[in-house]
Amino acid sequence: MASPAPPAPAPTGIEDCDVLVIGGGPAGSTAAAGLARRGWRVVQLEKDAHPRFHIGESLLPMNLPILERLGVLEQVRAIGVYKAGADFPVHGTGTPADGGTHVFRFDRALDPKFGYAFQVRRAEFDQLLFEHARASGVDARERVKVVRVDFGDDGRPALVHATAADGAALAFRPRHLVDASGRDTFLGNTFKLKRRSDRHQSAALFSHFRGVTQREGEDAGNITVDRFEYGWYWLIPLPDGVMSVGAVCFPEYLKQRRGSNEARSNEEFLMQTLQRTPSVWERMQGAERVAPVHATGNYSYQCSRMSGPGWVMAGDAFAFIDPVFSSGVYLGMNSAEHAVEVVDGTLREPAREAALQRAMDRRLRRGLKHFSWFIHRFTTPVMQRLFSAPRNDWRLEQAVISMLAGDVFDNRAVRWRLYAFRLLYALNAIAIAPQALRGWRNRRRQVGEQFAGDTLHEGNP
Repeated sequence: MASPAPPAPAPTGIEDCDVLVIGGGPAGSTAAAGLARRGWRVVQLEKDAHPRFHIGESLLPMNLPILERLGVLEQVRAIGVYKAGADFPVHGTGTPADGGTHVFRFDRALDPKFGYAFQVRRAEFDQLLFEHARASGVDARERVKVVRVDFGDDGRPALVHATAADGAALAFRPRHLVDASGRDTFLGNTFKLKRRSDRHQSAALFSHFRGVTQREGEDAGNITVDRFEYGWYWLIPLPDGVMSVGAVCFPEYLKQRRGSNEARSNEEFLMQTLQRTPSVWERMQGAERVAPVHATGNYSYQCSRMSGPGWVMAGDAFAFIDPVFSSGVYLGMNSAEHAVEVVDGTLREPAREAALQRAMDRRLRRGLKHFSWFIHRFTTPVMQRLFSAPRNDWRLEQAVISMLAGDVFDNRAVRWRLYAFRLLYALNAIAIAPQALRGWRNRRRQVGEQFAGDTLHEGNP
């Protein structure tokens, strides 16, 4: 019989701080830097060491004002690939548009603040933001994992327990806690708040390649989003001629993987999946894989609360949605800026905490709903029809471009047009009712499929 594991060592001392931030990704570093610049003592704990691999390499134009406010826009420009828009190849619609590519250029958005964005290697981007937080006065530590939070009788965080890389036990006494732990959803799991989406489930296989054919001219840095019958693909140009290529698949399709070696199975399955669509496979001719193949499942979730007494969530710690529109980094950094307002306001005027949290909750959920509505329908015949030959009546196409740029929170001119687009969607669904019904049934069937959990498997390049 195995002997019980030894108890964790006791912390050598308790460190006091105003704010403790869990996580060293874009959301965590944005929140930490923002709070430190307002004069608070901030400790930021990242369980890994930078640079570390992460998916989500495509930024949105609405990221750029945040980067500008942080003071790192020019640094990001130096490591990024210029992204003028998003490409959506057209096929299978039975219209003259088949065989072409529709490009949604960001400079055609309604009231564009920035008409472009960047593609970045997340290892570089995340490290840049983390080091900027440290330079802003944050006590930013790597390879320190938060393991438990003790709460007081008033429900507020009283003590945060963590473990350093050498096994040393650490303890922190913060006045406020920001959970930016990403898909670890630390507080979501602690309070059992995490809810799997009942509208959308998918999984992804992805890697980095060199030698993938790029688009020409001003579209060379665009993200390409292409559909196939079991999901969609992304192709994201990165620096040094590398392309991030991935396939987001319905659960029942991904379960067709075969082989006892899961890493090798993922490699073969990704390439087989890319071969299913000529417009993608043609660009892969002569490509060489230069990174492991990764797989991740259980894509969409949301926590039932994003804040409570003395704590707030930011980014993926609160919600994660399918990345078809590259919204993840922007949503994380945007929510982190709101977390700064909540925490700063609460520390200065504790009586305002509940009101500040309610305002953040309303605004962020509103934006998530707009993204989610499009995501849930992206692979349907109706949306494929609308995206293949968009019309700009009432400037609806420009509103869709604004959504693709991330402008879904405060721009009323965009928001009412997105509701009008929903009416247009319904009318088109009636016009192609048999195909629309088949698409709806297929989506409902996929929602019932389950994954074993979040996974990350690596193979050799």
